[in-house]
Amino acid sequence: MAFYAMLVRFLRMRDFDLSKAKDTFVKYLKWREEYGVDAILKVKNEFICRPLPLSVNSSRGSFVWNSVQEFKFEEYGEVKKCYPHGYHGVDRNGRPIYIERVGMVDLNSLVQATTVDRFVRYHVSEQEKTLNFRFPACSIAAKRHIASITSILDVKGVGMSNFSKTARCLFVEIQKIDSNYYPEILNRLFIINAGNGFKMLWKALMAFLDARTLAKIHVLGYDYLSKLLEVIDQSTAEFSYFLNSNLPSFLGGNCTCSDYDGCLFSDQGPWKNPEILEMLESASMMEEMYDSEANSDAASEEAMGTTQNGDRGADGEHDQKTEAAGKTEAQKIHALQVALMDTNKEIQALKTALDSTKTVLERLEQHIKALGGGSLSL
Repeated sequence: MAFYAMLVRFLRMRDFDLSKAKDTFVKYLKWREEYGVDAILKVKNEFICRPLPLSVNSSRGSFVWNSVQEFKFEEYGEVKKCYPHGYHGVDRNGRPIYIERVGMVDLNSLVQATTVDRFVRYHVSEQEKTLNFRFPACSIAAKRHIASITSILDVKGVGMSNFSKTARCLFVEIQKIDSNYYPEILNRLFIINAGNGFKMLWKALMAFLDARTLAKIHVLGYDYLSKLLEVIDQSTAEFSYFLNSNLPSFLGGNCTCSDYDGCLFSDQGPWKNPEILEMLESASMMEEMYDSEANSDAASEEAMGTTQNGDRGADGEHDQKTEAAGKTEAQKIHALQVALMDTNKEIQALKTALDSTKTVLERLEQHIKALGGGSLSL
């Protein structure tokens, strides 16, 4: 499901143009390999969360979520202090809520704690966690497919002076990665506490954002709470009982996450619920079992080929890996084509249904006119 959801995101990104979506998707696959995304975040039958370590008891035992990243972001705690950000709760539709307090960013401390490259890699690891853990967990909790987030950006006190060379570099790098390789993840973004200084800065920032993204952004002033409450319930959902509220106290809610040094350190949501973790673990184990069975025949054929051809040496092994990578890429592109065809069928079915409805309305209008009545607005 997650893979097909990813394909649909790339199709939407290119307005369901198969050729453009295919080219974009191939570039995405190449970027993953060149950037080493799988090495940044390797996960196998384990569920990642922050802070670490954390044990959670469940009805069938105890889970310990452990980071198994090859890329280790040891400066995580320091970065969180000088750049307050994180996931906290879900909106009324069950989407994860991501929050940044940009007005509290201490850029000098941030550049001392980490580098732009390391922060961007950390950002990629968080995006991967959202796709592979937060979305599936939220989907289980909401009992519907969840594949996007609701974001809140607190820009209190932010102005042109905050948009330094380092800040600009960081913003551009993250925006480039998100727009090219993690498209259509944002459902909507609320920019709150926007004063005159930020509004001047916003005009400059808009140049870096595409029209599709801009349409999802709502710039609000200081009286923002009523707007947030339209999409975010202060109470918590059934699978979010670790939280007192989906909204932290600094946004008008009543949650402080005091056990985790604050809401933006807690990373609380359905992805922390032990019952949901059991479901995800079971699904992951089943998927691995099916993958293992599917690959067993291929492995046997490969072994037989190696025996028949003898020792092919380093060049032979490289060719074999290249061929395997090519097959994997071709399979993913084929899946993209299948997803597009399925989508086109659904669109055609909708068009047919609309045409039928229009025909019925036209006939109804004729009958109304025959009876001396008015007309229908089609």
